[in-house]
Amino acid sequence: MASTNSWTLELESKVSAPRMFRACVMDWHTLAPKLAPHVIDNAHHVEGDGGTGTVRHYNCGSAVPFNTMKKKVEFLDADKCECKYTVECDGVETSTWNIKMKPTANGGSVANVECTSKGVQANDMLKVKESTAEMFKSVEAYLIANPNAYN
Repeated sequence: MASTNSWTLELESKVSAPRMFRACVMDWHTLAPKLAPHVIDNAHHVEGDGGTGTVRHYNCGSAVPFNTMKKKVEFLDADKCECKYTVECDGVETSTWNIKMKPTANGGSVANVECTSKGVQANDMLKVKESTAEMFKSVEAYLIANPNAYN
């Protein structure tokens, strides 16, 4: 029987929640190959309009333990900066992600990311967690350097 592994990240940013959400969640398929090609080599749209039910296919880079993944948006509330999606990767039975971004008093944001996967080794989950934190910081740096992006 495959084991279930979970992790949670709380990531603070100097960038507002709506901008971080648009870049990290709504447009990640476009931004990831530019900012983190070692994590996401390329991505393409499979179906949907960007909201709930949308499916995108990703070819992964060398930093993650998977070759491909298919991400399906299960829930999306862009106004509240919340989403839930499922991911199918080669060798993974199931993976569920919950992301919530909240504003902070200083105009920045804090993201809460929860991931639960079945059929993934613990060391592979650690690589995914580390890559997630790295990608978040890459997006933050991009948005700080490009203050008009994702407004």
